[in-house]
Amino acid sequence: MAVNLRNHSLLITFLFLFHFLPWRQIHGLKSPFNPKDILPLLPRQVSWPILNSLHSAVDLLPAFVGAASIAENNTLEWKGACFYKNTAWLELHNKSKSQFGGGTLHIKVSNAHSWTCMDLYIFATPYHVTWDYYFLSREHTLEIKEWKSEAELEYVKYKGISIFLLQAGMLGTLSALWDFLPLFTNTGWGEKSNIGFLKKRMGASFEVRPQPWVTNLTTDDIHSGDFLAISKIKGTWGGFETMEKWATGAYAGHTAVCLRDAEGKLWVGESGHDNDQGEDVIAILPWDEWWEFELTKDNTNPHIALLPLHPDLRAKFNETAAWEYAKSMAGKPYGYHNLIFSWIDTIDGNYPSPLDAHLVASVMTVFNQLKPAYASNLWNEALNKRLGTQNLSLPNILVEVEKRGSSFAELLTIPEQDDWVYSDGKSASCVAYILEMYKEGGLFGELASSIQVTEFTIKDAYTLKFFENNSSLLPKWCNADDTVKLPFCQIRGKYRMELPGYNTMDPYPHMNERCPSMPPKYYRPLGC
Repeated sequence: MAVNLRNHSLLITFLFLFHFLPWRQIHGLKSPFNPKDILPLLPRQVSWPILNSLHSAVDLLPAFVGAASIAENNTLEWKGACFYKNTAWLELHNKSKSQFGGGTLHIKVSNAHSWTCMDLYIFATPYHVTWDYYFLSREHTLEIKEWKSEAELEYVKYKGISIFLLQAGMLGTLSALWDFLPLFTNTGWGEKSNIGFLKKRMGASFEVRPQPWVTNLTTDDIHSGDFLAISKIKGTWGGFETMEKWATGAYAGHTAVCLRDAEGKLWVGESGHDNDQGEDVIAILPWDEWWEFELTKDNTNPHIALLPLHPDLRAKFNETAAWEYAKSMAGKPYGYHNLIFSWIDTIDGNYPSPLDAHLVASVMTVFNQLKPAYASNLWNEALNKRLGTQNLSLPNILVEVEKRGSSFAELLTIPEQDDWVYSDGKSASCVAYILEMYKEGGLFGELASSIQVTEFTIKDAYTLKFFENNSSLLPKWCNADDTVKLPFCQIRGKYRMELPGYNTMDPYPHMNERCPSMPPKYYRPLGC
């Protein structure tokens, strides 16, 4: 359909002038509409570029505004996206005549910035998650017919009901969905969306390399312990890695490691290999098989860099011990148990806005209700380890930590321990698997007992000063076809890989146990 851009540009100009001219304030009038509220009524070619400039995938994340409490004279107040004056309080009752009674959440909304906006909210306890939206300025109520247990009743008496605001509003949320969903699609649109997100949120460059985009490498130049940094930029894993990169500051989303056996054959050890049953497991694969898959079957457009170990460390690397560890872990599940805990080190310094520990707890609560077995694998066992308890469910964990006078935010910061054994054995994410191998192989030396490598993110791994620092000693085929000589060997990918801080940090005791990671600079204090 043809679009008269001139007429629509005049309309948009009028709407924005109407919205921002000072006479609105002089006369104390409320705008009958907000331009953002009616943008979707315009043709998509006009409205979506503007909406997308105002909102992004991050706007899907709810912001914690507080907890509605039963305490007297403790009414929660906040400013919403639509209604600028809001209050909430909680009333306990037993209208349902149930064992533990129920409650009414009162929410009064007023001072809307236009007649056409609305606010979206999520409400959560460790046992309940629900949502509602408000369009009219008045007092609204949310009825909880009955609390699920005495523990939930005690929790709401003490902590109240957590309230989260979808800051982008209804239309902004739809726009954010439009921006978010493509991140996980295996399409050109998905790849473009992931690249755009990482450019905007992390400052990544994605400069195109000269062709060929696959290196004609010689495997004779690859040695045991050489590190493989991998970045997927489309498909389900591409979208997941994009979120992981943004949260942790890593410019790669997956890793693997090279190993040579006694006969000199080259292998790849990988935590996160998809087996024939569709399970993510730890595997040791012949290099040829692994490389063939990456070249012909991996449809996520993987970008791969080889990070050769420094010759001094290569000489020190105990291949026998590394192989023993690798074989002991073969076939075990991917290390979901400690996946998020390598990222969260501080109470409030690891959460890109609007993420925080309250939102993490609510997301966990939702998962716990929808996929209890999956949730247990991801965090329940690990949280029990931190509490020194066994088999507590997530709701009971949240209640228990409050009983101890602590907080869920503090619980998440307790460092993972490499020797923890879970119900399915020791747990190792892709990068922990490699660093455990380095640890067993002697690369951390006397510091091994004072370093928990399960606390390392992918960024923490490639910033270790473990790799070749003399570019003249890199293999001849390394970056041979590129005009820019990287300090490592990119062996696959259209875009030039970046690894900020690469090969710069000496190990030290308790490394990476208390490090913030806030975008876009990801500033890291010394000795954290």
